[in-house]
Amino acid sequence: MNETADELAGVVDLFGGLTHAELEHALSEVAFRADGQTVDTDASETAIESALETFALVRYTPENGAADDLEAGSDEPLLVVGPTAFPQTPEHAEDLPHILDVSPRRPDREAVGEAAQARFRKAVDASLEDVTDGDGDIDEATDTLEHLLDVSYDLEAWAPLDLSDERTRLTQALEDA
Repeated sequence: MNETADELAGVVDLFGGLTHAELEHALSEVAFRADGQTVDTDASETAIESALETFALVRYTPENGAADDLEAGSDEPLLVVGPTAFPQTPEHAEDLPHILDVSPRRPDREAVGEAAQARFRKAVDASLEDVTDGDGDIDEATDTLEHLLDVSYDLEAWAPLDLSDERTRLTQALEDA
């Protein structure tokens, strides 16, 4: 199975949130149900990291193992559907809620929004540093800045966030590029 960000989000959306290990297990189940094969763990890991980088998935850690998020006492981060995803349940995944021993979760939207905002700010800082260092490809850096500018609007529509300061910094860097 070659996972797209939207397919990963579709699997996560079936449960409301999954830990990294649970998502890997779910992908293994889908691959096996599809053609009896095992999942390419390197490709899946790359797809998950890419989905996190593009905000199709958001990682957050529930406080004190909140009952609606994780089992009591667990502090393992959850992956939840992010603002840029259009969740699409992959073929052969519809039975995952019956196969996996994972109860549906209702992540705290405010906490997820705060985690996404923190991640976004780090991405903006890193991208602006890359631009000012001048070490990389200017076209690639500009594409990244434009992508982050678009994501800022998605994030604000998705959660009660104000990213106007980051948007100003991105816009200024694009004008200076």
